[in-house]
Parts: sequence; C-alpha cells; structure tokens
Amino acid sequence: MLYDVRLALNYTYDVPASGGRHLVRVMPRTLPGIQRVIAASLSLDPLPSETGRFTDFFGNSVTALALRSAHHGLDIAMTARVEVERDQPGIDLSPPLAQLSAEIAAIRDMSAQAPHHYAGASPRVPLDDAITAYARERVDTGATVREVARALCLSIHADFAYDSEATLVDTPIAEAFALRRGVCQDFSHIMIAGLRGLGIPAGYVSGFLRTLPPPGEEKLEGADAMHAWVRVWCGREAGWVEFDPTNAMLAGQDHIVVGYGRDYAEVTPIVGILRSSGGQETSQAVDVLEVA
Repeated sequence: MLYDVRLALNYTYDVPASGGRHLVRVMPRTLPGIQRVIAASLSLDPLPSETGRFTDFFGNSVTALALRSAHHGLDIAMTARVEVERDQPGIDLSPPLAQLSAEIAAIRDMSAQAPHHYAGASPRVPLDDAITAYARERVDTGATVREVARALCLSIHADFAYDSEATLVDTPIAEAFALRRGVCQDFSHIMIAGLRGLGIPAGYVSGFLRTLPPPGEEKLEGADAMHAWVRVWCGREAGWVEFDPTNAMLAGQDHIVVGYGRDYAEVTPIVGILRSSGGQETSQAVDVLEVA
C-alpha cells in the first residue's frame, strides 16, 4: 500500500514567546519488512534560528530547533510518501508464557530492540497491581505469549470506551484505568502495563492510521489523527508483534509507524521549553491518503 501522509500542528500563544527550544518527532521511519519512506519533508513557521537532526536511542528521527526572536506561535507541517509492506504474522512461534522469562534472560543484546528495555516500569507506565490483576484475570496464562497479548488487546477494546473528553495527554494510567475510558494513548499504556505485569516486554508505537469515511460520505480533509498502538516481544523466534487495542486488531497495512519507545514520553510529537507567560492553543490535522 502506498500512502501520502500530511500532518499539520499549530501552536498559538496567548503572549508572544521570546525564545524556545523544541524536539520534534513526526517523521515516519523506514523499517525493513514493515514500511519504506520514499520521500519526506518538514517545514516550520517561523523559521528557527538553529536546526539540527539526529536519531535517538530507539532509532526515531528527531529534529531539534531553537527560536531566538519573538513569535506568536509555531506551525509544523510534515509531508511524506510511505509504502507499507507489513505482512500479518504467520504461524505462532511464540513460547508459552511460563518459558518467556528464560528466553529474555538468554538475550545478551542491549540495543534498542532488546526486550530488557521494555520489561519494567517506564516514565509514563508504572507497574500497577490493579492493571496486572485485570490482565491476569482476562488471559490464559498457560497460553503462548502471542495468544496472551491478543486476548488482552481484545479485552481492553471490549471493556473500555473511547472517549476523547475523558482524559488529557498527561492523565495517569491508573486514572484512565479506573474510568474505563480514554483514547488510544490510554489504551496502549494500559495494555503495556498489563503485559509487563505478566512478565511480557511491551513498548509504545506512535504513528498514523488510515481511516475510511462512512459509506456514501466523503473523507473530510484533516479528519485523521496521530495514533498509538503496542508492540509486544513474543520470544526469540517470533520477535516483535504489533497490536492495536483501540481497534482490536493486529497492526496492518493502514498503520504507519513514526516512532518506537517505552511509552508516550519517548515519542511525543513535540517537546520543549518556551520563554513566555500565559497559555496556548493547539490544533492538529492529519491526512492519510492512499495513492492509486
């Protein structure tokens, strides 16, 4: 599948900022066997005084920028053409859950793909007894790791309501879990916490999801949004498998990866500091269009 992706992020400040530094993570990644970025560009308004690019520990593309003059806001526009090559996982080669700890212990690699980084608590995903108990009650702990992950993915989709008004970007996962409501970020964090509580390494995926309008209606410009889902380490033979608890499915041809991390804190689209006072307004618009 070939897609054109457009992202527009707009920040408007109540009081002009006299300076700021930011890290931006919005560029899709080239991932062998998953997707290939054919072309991509990033534009910024106002133009920064300084810019630089680097790849972080997890392999994500990061644009660093500094703004030194007064500005009333910041507009970020990203465009990319991406070919998605993702195949659905074949036969389940993951071990029974009871054997996974031995496979993790046998891994001597400490690169970004190593499961060790994703097994314990992380800044936005603490290990939570209530979430661990929820996961244990809803899965067969004698099943394979992939079966356990799938069962938890389906349970979260069934038990939690999608509600964009229920949580904020910094709502703790314990609060979202108690509400049984939230958005893709909340569902992904809860699934990650539940899996880690069972001893299964799991990480956060930030990206885009192509959506289709209802039958008979035109697709609205900017109606898509950034999305989040979960990657699960299913043992040495199976490797990483990606699940989307918001939609009760494996990640497929419509999922486009921007970044990997242990949780949202490590793939935030933009993070930084401003020299200003007052509040700000934010808007986001995303288009994911299939190229014929």
